[in-house]
Amino acid sequence: MKKNILLIATGGTIASTSTEDGLSPGISSEELLSYVPEIKDYCNVETMQLLNIDSTNIQPEHWVMMTEAIEKNYNKYDGFVISHGTDTMAYTSSALSYLVQNSKKPIVLTGSQKPINLPITDAKKNLLDSFRFASEDGVRGVYIVFDGKAIIGTRGRKVKSKSYAAFESINFPLAAIIDDRRITKYIRSEKNEKEVEFYKSIYPSIFLLKLAPGMEPDVLDYIGEKYEGIVIESYGVGGLPFLDRRNFLQKLQDLTEKGKIVVVATQVMFEGSDMDIYEVGFKALKKFNVLQAYDMTIEAAITKLMWIMAQTKDFEEVKKLFYTRINEDSLY
Repeated sequence: MKKNILLIATGGTIASTSTEDGLSPGISSEELLSYVPEIKDYCNVETMQLLNIDSTNIQPEHWVMMTEAIEKNYNKYDGFVISHGTDTMAYTSSALSYLVQNSKKPIVLTGSQKPINLPITDAKKNLLDSFRFASEDGVRGVYIVFDGKAIIGTRGRKVKSKSYAAFESINFPLAAIIDDRRITKYIRSEKNEKEVEFYKSIYPSIFLLKLAPGMEPDVLDYIGEKYEGIVIESYGVGGLPFLDRRNFLQKLQDLTEKGKIVVVATQVMFEGSDMDIYEVGFKALKKFNVLQAYDMTIEAAITKLMWIMAQTKDFEEVKKLFYTRINEDSLY
């Protein structure tokens, strides 16, 4: 028996048409399906036009809208495919992984680097692959499906701006490979008897600071006045400069004494942070109330902090939740 899948369209390049100002989303959810009629060989599809915007314009409030749409239709369908722009897709897939927990049904995000109405495009393959994957038995939770790869929602990152192979799985194996004839799964979903849980509160006021040599530490004074949560992209395995007048540790002390939540991550894409190794990381970790992202993506660290701080801003509670495994298949 064919499964029933809901397409939730939000816009993005896949749904874009040419305008005098450049590409802009304008193709409806029903039109998207018309370009890939073979989808109906795999499943029954209904559509919902939730948004039709460039993913650069996606905001945390839109993640809540997506969560509400999934919750409202959760018992009506066997899975969900969300068509989405590529630029913020990794943020959305991470956010939905925290906002929709313990889902026994697949929630698959996909998009394209070229609009679906062009003669040469990756959109048709990505859309078809997404519905095929969402129709597979035993697939559950949030994924990005792109260029023949299924990536756990909290592990995806856009690594190429134009190529079809736009996304990679960071510090974690691919969930599956999807080719013309078969789907090869590399990760087996763990049994989870918990009921699906939907969260519809998110705390968007998180600042991401990327360190660069020469940056003055007093930038943290301003950030601390405006934001309650700060993610710092530091160097290497996680170090903060403290030599001479550019002493970030003093500012870190000021922030943590005011109750701000600080997460230290790394600018390096692979292998993650390990602040115990060097003095520049060890001092920050041991002296102050800071967290580290380890091998999480920046997108996952930020959205997990947004989800947590909507519930609590107490450091010990934030720490507990931040280091608690939420996604059974990805460790975060």
